[in-house]
Amino acid sequence: MKFRDRMRFVQANMKKNKSRVFMTVLATAMGCAFLIVLASVGFGLERSVVKEVTEGQLLTKISIEGKKAGKEHAQVESSDVQELEKLKYVQAVTAQRTIRQEALIFWGKEKLQPQMAVTDMVSEKKAGLELAIGTLPDKPQEVVVGYHFAALILKNKGETPEAFLNAAKKLLGQTIELEVHRYNGTKKETTRIPLQIAGVRKAPSRDYLQDSSVMMSMDVMDQVEQFTHTRGGLVYPLQEEGQGGTEIPAPEPVDSKKPVTYDAVSVFVDDASHIKGVSDKAKKLGYLTHSVADELKQVNLLFGVMKLGLLFVGTIAVLIASIGIYNTMTMAVTERAQDIGIMKAIGAHPSTIRKIFRLESAYIGILGALAGTAVAYAVSVLVNLVMPAVLSGVFNETTPDGLQFSYIPGWLVLVCIAISIGVAVVSGVRPAARATKVDVLKALRRDI
Repeated sequence: MKFRDRMRFVQANMKKNKSRVFMTVLATAMGCAFLIVLASVGFGLERSVVKEVTEGQLLTKISIEGKKAGKEHAQVESSDVQELEKLKYVQAVTAQRTIRQEALIFWGKEKLQPQMAVTDMVSEKKAGLELAIGTLPDKPQEVVVGYHFAALILKNKGETPEAFLNAAKKLLGQTIELEVHRYNGTKKETTRIPLQIAGVRKAPSRDYLQDSSVMMSMDVMDQVEQFTHTRGGLVYPLQEEGQGGTEIPAPEPVDSKKPVTYDAVSVFVDDASHIKGVSDKAKKLGYLTHSVADELKQVNLLFGVMKLGLLFVGTIAVLIASIGIYNTMTMAVTERAQDIGIMKAIGAHPSTIRKIFRLESAYIGILGALAGTAVAYAVSVLVNLVMPAVLSGVFNETTPDGLQFSYIPGWLVLVCIAISIGVAVVSGVRPAARATKVDVLKALRRDI
């Protein structure tokens, strides 16, 4: 018997008991939908958490937080930066220093004390530093300022992106001054270093973040150190009156023979797929590393356990639905005993009879899986629309922007459909085996 003929036979028999078959398909659909929706909660929350972790961070960035020096940790030096640059797949290594005193930025009479970073602009360019307006510095005295720097120093009250950019355009190309100080005995001396704004960084990815930083070249740090005669421009405040009136302790003097150390070092790889390999190599060399991949590893482990648990609970619902399929197929064998007897009488092979009943159980599983998938997608959309309103109305809680309660990846649907069909086929194995054992004479005997 051809597959098409078996399929027609199955459909014809299913039409004879529409109500029972419908209820069985409905039970299977409910089990499949429950399995998909339950698992989708884990995928949706994981997706939201991963988005929150990775938002505003470069997936190709590895932070170097120091290196091992025996039992202690040491700062990264110039030779270490060169070593990291030689690693395969490394696109750039940025190394930043900080001015180690309360330095001020002046523009006319206006002043600001922003976060300052001294860096190699060439490396920053290789790392893909993005600007909103302007260009990357190519001269020693040129700097890049944060997106909100101009608005703060100009005391611009506007809070829209247009307002921030308009304020930045006013300062683009303008000269600002970096003021640093030192102590000569008990006397405080100051100097100002002129800097020209060449570019403005892009806005932070998160609206609540403020970027008023100033990025300057290593040449500026050289000028600061020449003035203070200390490493990084470090000075200590004077002791209070009655305690000697001298600086304590003495700052570290500039020593040209001593290697320069950096406060923040970042390694940028050419592709996110290489970040783990580069990070592992850096760890073997003794560096202390951290990247988004490290955070995602913990998140994925947590949600992996959660998703497996939800899939297990959902599978139980499908197994419960299989009881209905088993019952339906058992009833079908009993009701079609005469048809089975006729098929055996005309020479139908037992394997043909088994295939017919297995096909029928699989067909019920397919119908239930397809209906359940459609229902699962509808429920998923409804949950994402309704849950924020429910949390707001019942618990008076505002959900974070972009929070997704349910997400159904394509492969999850395929797995759940396979589970539903597989359970349905297994449920029909026993009834199919019983069908082949039907006695021909008893099956053909008619009541008069």
